[in-house]
Amino acid sequence: MTIRLTINGQIRTYDGDPRDSLLDALRRTYRLTGAKDVCREGFCGACTVHIDGQAVPSCLRPMGLLEGADVTTIEGISSPEGFSPVQAAFVEHDVVQCGMCFPGMVMSMTDFLKRNPSPSRAEVKTAMAGNLCRCTGYEKIVDAVMSVQADERANR
Repeated sequence: MTIRLTINGQIRTYDGDPRDSLLDALRRTYRLTGAKDVCREGFCGACTVHIDGQAVPSCLRPMGLLEGADVTTIEGISSPEGFSPVQAAFVEHDVVQCGMCFPGMVMSMTDFLKRNPSPSRAEVKTAMAGNLCRCTGYEKIVDAVMSVQADERANR
């Protein structure tokens, strides 16, 4: 089956089994390895990407349902000028340890801040529920997300 979709702004064609997951297609066919292959059950959030502007686990999305979809991965979230605001905040707050959760967490928090640009700490913690990190106590992640929204308020 041939499927046409947009990945990180480029129109792509996928010729393969429509049951293949988007995660597998991203990693194997397109060599976009930022989305991490961890639980394959949509539980950990490490494979989160944006599909049509919403954060979703790519391991649970079969390619056959993505005809015409607009997919953004961690590789497509930054610009030539540098990191996205969430990526920069994660680096500034020294969030990354092993790196497995980083891409999915960035994608989830980017989507969350689009929908809620001025969250409370409690709202950030609730929004992180779909992403697991085994290395940190999550407080650095919350601090980073809170700094993004503080920076954006200051720049308005």
